[in-house]
Amino acid sequence: MPVFVFFIVVSLAFYVFYKMKAYRSKDTLEKRWFSSKSSIALGIFVASFGANQMFLFRSTLALVIGLIFIVIGVASAWAGYRAYRHYLPQLTKKSQ
Repeated sequence: MPVFVFFIVVSLAFYVFYKMKAYRSKDTLEKRWFSSKSSIALGIFVASFGANQMFLFRSTLALVIGLIFIVIGVASAWAGYRAYRHYLPQLTKKSQ
């Protein structure tokens, strides 16, 4: 489905963008913040890839693998979101 392909491409681009920002950052807190954002993008990428596989191939194996990818992607995005919420107040307090 074209919708999932769009999410796959955009989330992969955001993942690479935030990974590069985290790599280039000097501050450890800012590095962790960018890393959490890249984890969210990677989770969306994996979940979108799994959903795309479920709709493209209608076999039982594709459904199981797609479901596993969706679960792993959602878990990664959720962990990244929790880390993002943890580091954001510390980063705004530090910048003030």
